[in-house]
Amino acid sequence: MIIRKAKEKDIPYLNDLLFQVCSLHSEGRPDLFRQNAKKYTDKQLIDLLNSAENYIFVAELNNKVVAYCFCEKHNRGGNIFYDKPSLYIDDLCVDKNYRGQKIGEKIFKFVENFAKENCFYDITLNVWALNSGATKFYQKMGLLPLKTVMEKIL
Repeated sequence: MIIRKAKEKDIPYLNDLLFQVCSLHSEGRPDLFRQNAKKYTDKQLIDLLNSAENYIFVAELNNKVVAYCFCEKHNRGGNIFYDKPSLYIDDLCVDKNYRGQKIGEKIFKFVENFAKENCFYDITLNVWALNSGATKFYQKMGLLPLKTVMEKIL
């Protein structure tokens, strides 16, 4: 398996995985997530691939992208925070046909090493409460809760 930065030729694979993620979310929260949708258009994906503040990594197995991790550079700052760069994981997905093979762990560790090598202070991310599998995965990777977002549906 090869883990590398994504390229434009990977967009069809990224799209398939983006649909898988949205499907999981729309099943868990149909009041919020549309069915058969994806987070980014192809143009938005190209813009992300060419951005200096965004990173998309893919895991490739037998010439097929089987996982991705979308990351963004965030900076805390302002009057109360120390200005420390944070690597925010916007999305991490392993193809449903390849789960259970430690691909998620490998791509996460790749991203973690990237963050260390590029002097990020930490890695942050959000997990939807409906996705207990992701919560367990990230806890296994050493992440701890930083804050809690709460809602009350009216």
